[in-house]
Amino acid sequence: MSVHAASLGSVPCIALVGNPNCGKTALFNLITGARQKVANYAGVTVERKQGTVDLPHGVQLSILDLPGTYSLNPTTADEAVTHDVLMGLRAGEQAPDAIVAVVDATNLRMNLRLVLQLRSLGKPMVVALNMMDVARAHGLQIDVPRLAAELGVPVIETVAIDNSLLGNWLARLRGRPAHSGREALLTAAHQALSNRSETLVATPMLDQLTLMLRVKRILAVAAPAAPRVKRFNHRIDAVVMHPVWGLVLLAALLMLVFQAVFSWASVPMDAIKEGTAATGDFLRGQMPAGMLRSLLVDGIVAGVGSVVIFLPQILILFFFILLLEDSGYLPRAAFLLDNVMGKVGLSGRAFIPLLSSFACAVPGIMATRTIPNWRDRLATIMVAPLMTCSARLPIYALLIGAFIPARDFGWFNLQGLTLFGLYVAGILSAMAVAWVFKRVWMKSSYQPLMLELPPYRMPNLRNLLLGLWQRAVIFLQRVGTIIFAVMVVLWFLASFPAAPAGATGAAIQYSYAGMLGHALELVFAPIGFNWQIAISLVPGMAAREVAVGALGTVYALSATGDATATALSPLIAHDWSLATAYSLLAWYVFAPQCISTLVIVKRETNSWRYPALMAAYLFGLAYLASFVTFRVATALLA
Repeated sequence: MSVHAASLGSVPCIALVGNPNCGKTALFNLITGARQKVANYAGVTVERKQGTVDLPHGVQLSILDLPGTYSLNPTTADEAVTHDVLMGLRAGEQAPDAIVAVVDATNLRMNLRLVLQLRSLGKPMVVALNMMDVARAHGLQIDVPRLAAELGVPVIETVAIDNSLLGNWLARLRGRPAHSGREALLTAAHQALSNRSETLVATPMLDQLTLMLRVKRILAVAAPAAPRVKRFNHRIDAVVMHPVWGLVLLAALLMLVFQAVFSWASVPMDAIKEGTAATGDFLRGQMPAGMLRSLLVDGIVAGVGSVVIFLPQILILFFFILLLEDSGYLPRAAFLLDNVMGKVGLSGRAFIPLLSSFACAVPGIMATRTIPNWRDRLATIMVAPLMTCSARLPIYALLIGAFIPARDFGWFNLQGLTLFGLYVAGILSAMAVAWVFKRVWMKSSYQPLMLELPPYRMPNLRNLLLGLWQRAVIFLQRVGTIIFAVMVVLWFLASFPAAPAGATGAAIQYSYAGMLGHALELVFAPIGFNWQIAISLVPGMAAREVAVGALGTVYALSATGDATATALSPLIAHDWSLATAYSLLAWYVFAPQCISTLVIVKRETNSWRYPALMAAYLFGLAYLASFVTFRVATALLA
């Protein structure tokens, strides 16, 4: 089973279509085996995904996972994608041959409206009645044969995600569970395709009032208890979404996350650091002195190792983000912050794209497609890089670990509080910039947030582990490709030309990298950066975390005599002033330092004007913030 981005030609194509939060993407994973991220909030799937599945007798089907939509009358960019694919309006793509309408069994009143609209297209169709285990747990009885008769299409019960006990979950790893409904759904879809030669006639789309009355009539005969199902816990929501206590809870959760990032990660980080040092010592002992040993030990091991050490902290951060996603808390946080965001000119819909930007600004910017108003969307795109992405975490962790003492204040740790403060600084900066943009450059009226709240759910262990595995793979791929390549190039620039005869300083000072660093030092000296920092900023444009590896390589090659750089933190703690460390932290709150972000902004806005403006204002703010921070810190510490 594999995933493809292009059309599969003669292979029959089946589109998965459904409301957000109906479990459609989870069902796609179950059917195809594709490892797609599953999140418990609306708007996570902003692009279609495609996979294949092999049936008995050599039959192969292509499966499309289309963005969640509430209607075939699109109001957002992601709903427009679904509409255009189903109607065959996308250039170079054929309309799907059949449809699997994925329905949340606990929310039939909302989901069946879309099913009736899809039925009017006249395509072969099967309904996947998903989350049946949750429906049964709520005591909801659904007459499936009667529902199929009313809709005029086959209805198959499915359970895309099983939230059973760990033992049962481990058993699932050996194969797909029989009760998932996967095989029955595929059989029904294949039969629908086989019978597509029968006359299928498209009918006029029903108006909203007619849809509501039709759904009400169907529920009355097939699931009369459906309107009485309680999907929400209002007692919990009374606290979680309270304008005061809800914000206190959100702040407490964020502080817990940042405390855990430092507290829980210490043991695995120490193990990685020792492994990196041991690897360098082993290579140094097995290889004769020369350029190859220098490349491996000083370039690759020192550079890449200084980045890999932060993998445990990144995984802990994402563990909490995935936990909050799966539980259904994040959309409530969006509603909670909607009023605050409205005061600075952002829609509450901007919360989820901005939250995604804490992982990486690239998917966060892509997720702005769920914002229907263009000016609101553009404002969100322009401030997304100010969210503290995971690539900044290695830099923050390095500087905090080197300069901030691990002092405890009851349950809190000074290092964790500092990291929390940096994240808050990014958020406040984004709000301030959005306020200026919306009042000076992109004036528009406030757009109130309308977002469906999912019910609270126990986080699924499989989703958590899958999400963490994906994040680890993505991080290590960057280490093995971009960061590895940059470290090799930087080692070359830092090693050639060789130091002249009689030179007293480190060889790197006479190299191309040293020359570049000393030239840039003239620009960055007013904000407290030395030539080593100036060098690291250049390769850091490829990806922010590369700056840490670059510093590791530069300081390894800056060693003189028998000294070697086996640990970066104590070296910079000895070499830099506290004012310089604060200045560099301020720099990374603002500086884009990521070409990928600028490229995706160009793609999403179809213009180089906006990424150029973004780079200019972010670098300007970064320099100003670092200048003020360095001067104030120098004066206070004098």
